[in-house]
Amino acid sequence: MRDLDLNLLRLFDTVYRTRNISRAAEQLGLSQPATSQALTRLRLAVGDHLFERTPGGVRPTQRAERLAQSVQAGLALLEAGLTDEDAFDPLASSAELRLHLTDIGEARFLPELMAEMRRVAPGMQVQARTWAQSEIALALDNGDIHFAIGFLPEIGNTARTDLLTDRYVLLMRAGHPLADQLGRRSLNLQQLQQLDLVAVRSHAQTLRILHSLNLERRIRLMTSTFLALPAIVRDTDLAVLMPRAIASGFEPADRFQVLDARLPTDDFTVALHWSRRHEHLPMQRWARELLVRLFQASS
Repeated sequence: MRDLDLNLLRLFDTVYRTRNISRAAEQLGLSQPATSQALTRLRLAVGDHLFERTPGGVRPTQRAERLAQSVQAGLALLEAGLTDEDAFDPLASSAELRLHLTDIGEARFLPELMAEMRRVAPGMQVQARTWAQSEIALALDNGDIHFAIGFLPEIGNTARTDLLTDRYVLLMRAGHPLADQLGRRSLNLQQLQQLDLVAVRSHAQTLRILHSLNLERRIRLMTSTFLALPAIVRDTDLAVLMPRAIASGFEPADRFQVLDARLPTDDFTVALHWSRRHEHLPMQRWARELLVRLFQASS
């Protein structure tokens, strides 16, 4: 550490986040040769290649993966120490809180969040949008978003805490012929094959489940968003596979029926994800504590 240039750690962090030496050089305002030379110095200092070339950029080695956690935490502490924001006052703040949420996530989390924000941080704004899972980790590191909430099995290299556990169920209208026949029993595959289904194009996990059961041919309607589902299910014999927590909140409740099904998937976990680079910033600490307090299920 005595002889190590700390700028090399900043360079390492940028290459790690972008997975591309050219993009890292651009972000740091360096030439690509200078970036490559600096990375070579760091490789010699730690005794590891750190990154391996891939068709689209570079891939971190196991040593780099371990190093990244320490480097990101250290840089975050330095940034927090240098910032002028010693404290965060939500009542006086006009900051913007940026979240990744799918449309189903917006329906599940935003009503309660906005009610609480009006009470504790009336001047703050919330921006929610959906990012591709492959882009979320970099968006968190770059500060494009502060937090991602959802079932996000494909993203890594983030700090996270579990919020709640849910499972997929079948939602159909009350009085649906199959619902009347089954009562409250679970649907087996043969019964699932009798249903006409509506699916949401943006929710990849439900589409994967339907594909694994060879039920694509039972899809009669493919929508682009969640918003139309309540009216469609209420007024037709179409059923939809969706998280129980969302299905159970459809109103009026007496117009819908929720049924369990024997599906090739266990319960899934909805988590809160954030970047270690920014976790010490006062606003983000406050917002993380708020989100956990609102949405983390009691053990």
